[in-house]
Amino acid sequence: MKIVGRVESLWRYPVKSMRGEELPEAFAGFGGVYGDRMFAFHSSAAPKGFPYLTAREQQQMLRYQPVYRDADLMAKPPNLADVEALAPGLTTVYPSAAQVVVNVKTPAGELLAVDDPRLANDLREGISETHELTLLRSDRALTDCRPISLFSIQTARQLSQEVGANLDKRRFRANVYLDISSQIAFEEEEWVGRMLRVGTQTTLAVVKRDQRCKMITLDPDTSEANPDIIRHLAKQHESKAGVYAAVLVEGTMRPGDEIALL
Repeated sequence: MKIVGRVESLWRYPVKSMRGEELPEAFAGFGGVYGDRMFAFHSSAAPKGFPYLTAREQQQMLRYQPVYRDADLMAKPPNLADVEALAPGLTTVYPSAAQVVVNVKTPAGELLAVDDPRLANDLREGISETHELTLLRSDRALTDCRPISLFSIQTARQLSQEVGANLDKRRFRANVYLDISSQIAFEEEEWVGRMLRVGTQTTLAVVKRDQRCKMITLDPDTSEANPDIIRHLAKQHESKAGVYAAVLVEGTMRPGDEIALL
């Protein structure tokens, strides 16, 4: 076992493609970070294999801020303490659909429930195609690929230098941002096929490099696009940056936790 870094910060995204929130701690379950991407908007105009409305089509989605109405309920699974008292690695139970309510602050400052038809109407504005939107909810994180994404601040810094612009790490929409001990950018990609222990219990299998898309070109505050970023990544890094992981042992992660390569 080798210590390869620490957790720099933890993030989740209650509604797919909307703004994320930084967490003081995050429970990593088999389906992903607790509360991550529990909601998404199904679009009639999207491909069947990827049937969501995202900031690829509606860039303004990045400026919508979702917040769980019951912050305590969504901080961790309700029965986590009981599970951990029995044995490590047991599967937790998530709240019922009726208990999980999200409010969304729009760019105009209006606060709407995630299932309010006015929110769907707002999201359709300015899109050329006709999108009939249906709200989806899932306990399993509605991620693009694997349930957990990891990205190092060293990789963000190097890409900033290569592109000649200060790239906010939030562009990469990771769940776990890493501070790598070696300070070598893209080192996380060398962990594909290996296992990581985060803190004392959470165990992840790093399964693949993260194939990037238009999302990283969008400024997380203004949603303005810089296509040079994705063009550079395609030319220099095979369009890939960061990694995806699956959860092998559930557990709570915290900023500052050591990350060990097993």
